[in-house]
Amino acid sequence: MTLPYYVPPEQLMKDRAEFAQKGIAKGRSIIAVEYADGVLVLAENSSSALNKIGEIYDRMAFAGVGKYNEFEALRVAGIRHADLKGYSYGRSDVAAKSLANAYSQTLAAVFTESVKPYEIEILIVEIGDEPENTSLFRVRYDGTLVDEEGSCAIGGQEDELTAHMKDRYEAGLNLRDALRFAAEAFEAVESRQIGPDEWEAAVLDRTNGRRMFRRLSVDEIGTARS
Repeated sequence: MTLPYYVPPEQLMKDRAEFAQKGIAKGRSIIAVEYADGVLVLAENSSSALNKIGEIYDRMAFAGVGKYNEFEALRVAGIRHADLKGYSYGRSDVAAKSLANAYSQTLAAVFTESVKPYEIEILIVEIGDEPENTSLFRVRYDGTLVDEEGSCAIGGQEDELTAHMKDRYEAGLNLRDALRFAAEAFEAVESRQIGPDEWEAAVLDRTNGRRMFRRLSVDEIGTARS
């Protein structure tokens, strides 16, 4: 009788992690920056059809890097989760923390139980009535959940972008300065200029009313960079 092929658990987890990391590294990173009235999320993305940034609920946004079909499926599931909770209880009961925990559990289960892990990293953003109530939750391919403050990056160039922003970020920026700050971080790491039409940008802004998510136009981005 042929004996089953054995792979040590630690080697299996290492191989899965390397596989997921290689897939994520192929995509462009995403930056989130807190500013005076909310949070800016910026990504290099020349496609007008395949968005990496989207709305989840009134005060919540989602961003994903890696394989589009995988993080898009999670975004849609997150919208359903938020809608169901808001309908069953109340709109104020929908919180980023519970959604981030759900994503964390899902990605952890896929990573440990499936043959192929998800090649994605996601970011969940929520803003409150005051700046101190802002939440930035980063969820990695293996379910690791991290709570960030001020500014953060996800994706293949996460470490370089984080290092660039760490000592340069200042609280209380206006939207124009936050957009310039995030774009300059990308360009410094990439060592090249990126045109206004190559960006995808959105904000969660307290001044927008109940639905705080808004996409920024090419003109707005270009004006901020000039």
